[in-house]
This record gives sequence, C-alpha cells and structure tokens, in this order.
Amino acid sequence: MDELSDPVRLRDLYDAQLRAWVPDRLPAGVSVERDGPVVRVTGLGEEGFVTSVSLAGLTPAEVDALIARQRDHYAGLGLAVEWKLYGHDEPADLGDRLRAAGFVPRDQETVVIGAAEPLAQEKPPLPEGITLREVTARADLELIDVMESAVWGEERSDHAPFLEQELATDPTGTTVVVAQTGDGEVVCAGWVRYIHGTAFATLWGGSTLPAWRGRGLYRALVAYRAHLAVQRGHRLLQVDASDDSRPILQRSGFLAVTTTTPYVCTPPAR
Repeated sequence: MDELSDPVRLRDLYDAQLRAWVPDRLPAGVSVERDGPVVRVTGLGEEGFVTSVSLAGLTPAEVDALIARQRDHYAGLGLAVEWKLYGHDEPADLGDRLRAAGFVPRDQETVVIGAAEPLAQEKPPLPEGITLREVTARADLELIDVMESAVWGEERSDHAPFLEQELATDPTGTTVVVAQTGDGEVVCAGWVRYIHGTAFATLWGGSTLPAWRGRGLYRALVAYRAHLAVQRGHRLLQVDASDDSRPILQRSGFLAVTTTTPYVCTPPAR
C-alpha cells in the first residue's frame, strides 16, 4: 500500500516528525523544557502547552506523577496548561488520568494529512472580486482579528500580535494569506507553517465570513498554501480539522489519521 493511502503509516510519520518538533528560532519570552517524554512550552499565548510522543514504559504511578508535575509547574506560575491528547496515545486510559488530575477536555478535532502536490495551485479559482494576498504588516494581521470576531460573535484580538511575533522571529517559517474584497475587507484567512527538516507543512486558520461560505474560499486557501509548501520542498500537509473543515479536506484527498483533544487545567485564582 502506498504511504499516502495508509493512515497508519501517515500517523507514524506524524508522530516521528511533528509531535515533539521545536523550531530552531523561538520568539522572545518562549521557553521549551523536557520532562522525560514530555515537551513543555511556555510563553506561546496565555497557557502553557504540553505534548509527548510516547509514555510507553512508564508505570501507572509514573504517568500520574508526570501529569501532576506539569499541572503543578504551571500552577506555580499562575498559568493554565493544555495537554494535547491524541486518540492513539498510550496508556489507553490517559484521558481518564488527566481528568482525575483536574484537566478538562475541550472540543475534539481530527488530525488529517494529505499530499501537497496534487492540491497545489498558484492561482486557484476565486469568487469574483476576491484576491489572495500574502500579508506581514500588523494592520493586515489586525484585519484577520476583525474577521474572526465577526465569525465567532466575540472579541478576537490574539492572532495579530502572535502572528506578528512569529513572522518577526522566523520570516521563512510561516506565510499568512488573506482573501480580500476590492474594498479591503478580509473575508477568509489562513496561514501555513513550514516545519523545517520534515516532510510536513501545517495549515491553520481558515475561518470564513458567513456571507462568503460555500463559494470555494477555504479550498482556494488550501490550494494556494499547498503551492507555497511544494515550493519549499514539503510534500505533506497536516491540519487539526474541526468538524466543519474535515469533510472539505477529506473530499480533497486528506486522510484522517487520529484525533486530538486539548485537556486544560486551570489553577485556582490566587
């Protein structure tokens, strides 16, 4: 069976290349630490972040102690922490152990992977009056937050400062793309991260204003970002897909390889 049609082989490649990958260049104020099999990232947003590749070989008591150390480390900093749990993680009761330690699951997403080259289009079809632009300026990034706020019906102002810092730290690591009307309104946006030294580029964002849904904008952004990834030598695309985007991506040839659920522990207010 070809690798691109085998979800297990793709999942294994994802585990090997992406699960514990750390960029060579980190934004100011971001730190990465290792606690045994756990990678702990602090300074990316308002929560700490924990992931691991495998807890194989640990006893149940050691797993519980490892979870408690991450919870207590961030509680000491006054921060919530997210443990990213995958559907194929061992031990099989890891989710139960996280809940017992005070972690609460958020919405589950599906990890999908697809070949970049068949999707790549430098000039994908777009609705009349819409253009795609690569953006780096803070004013353009703030328009993404305006669009996100309209999509979700609540104030969203976190993408602009985070993406600005990310682009300044490593201009070759990320490209931000917006779909924009002639009068400058951003109606859809997404970004692609090039995971240096791996086969993967990862796709993020993709929110679309309700009035513009169903007109191919999401697919166009995928196609254009696939083109950018292929230009840089990446042959695979990976997305943590919501229930809305997963069917679109699967129709485009992406395969579901596992699920991912963020488990979050918030310390009591001091």
